[in-house]
Amino acid sequence: MSTWLVTGARGMLGQDLLARLAAADESAVGLGRAALDITDPAAVRAALAAHAPAVVVNCAAWTAVDDAEAKESDALAVNGTGPRVLAEACRQAGAVLLQVSTDYVFAGDAQAPYGEDAPADPRSAYGRTKLAGERAVLDTLPDTGYVIRTAWLYGAGGGNFVRTMIKLESVKETLDVVNDQQGQPTWTGDLADRLVRLGTAALAGTAPAGVYHGTSGGRTTWFAFTREIFRLLGADPERVRPTTSAAFVRPAPRPAYSVLGHDRWNETPVEPIRDWREALAEAFPALLEAERGVATSGA
Repeated sequence: MSTWLVTGARGMLGQDLLARLAAADESAVGLGRAALDITDPAAVRAALAAHAPAVVVNCAAWTAVDDAEAKESDALAVNGTGPRVLAEACRQAGAVLLQVSTDYVFAGDAQAPYGEDAPADPRSAYGRTKLAGERAVLDTLPDTGYVIRTAWLYGAGGGNFVRTMIKLESVKETLDVVNDQQGQPTWTGDLADRLVRLGTAALAGTAPAGVYHGTSGGRTTWFAFTREIFRLLGADPERVRPTTSAAFVRPAPRPAYSVLGHDRWNETPVEPIRDWREALAEAFPALLEAERGVATSGA
């Protein structure tokens, strides 16, 4: 049995990852921000020395996309410097590092799914800082560093789009939702499963180091995604109305196209994540209970 160390363990993905590791009978240590500052080299080295992990999964991140526009140096410390510190410590300790990244490293103006080797061209401070983290890991750990890009994450363990729509359905007669941004809603439970399986394959030598895309299959818009949420709630999807990004101007530009390709998984024994609709249906009872305190038998 190998030991895993999960940073950012109190976040939505970190919680599901620890649950998946427990289900797989893996020994795991979860450290939240208060327990480990990933920008502190001495603290990171001490954590790795204390727990001797074979795999480190970095779920710690600055995720306040809009705030990063005004506080890019602060975001860079967490998203760029932190992964570099972790990578250097993993190199010294001989550990595998899985770095969770984002679709925001791309410009978001493509017409076909972004491949794992597509040129990065971030248009926001958040994207630039996450790209810095990717490069730090890949440069420091060419043989044992893994970058897993994800997008449109949701889960029961934190605030997210699905839980917000569940809340708004009960208080709004109609909702106007953006219909000109395409992406792949991704359940943290599915992503956590792939992280566990990828880390296991890395230790077995059956998954090459480098970039992978950890998003659901298929594609949709925020508008169509919301209509599916309403359908699962038993609400009338017609209450959700389409609008454009111009109606919701924010400090950080949102990618118009966040569809990622999954070809790299073909080089491993791990299959890509399933279609987003299937995943949402399975995840929905837990999301509903988390948001409304209502347990259901299924969607």
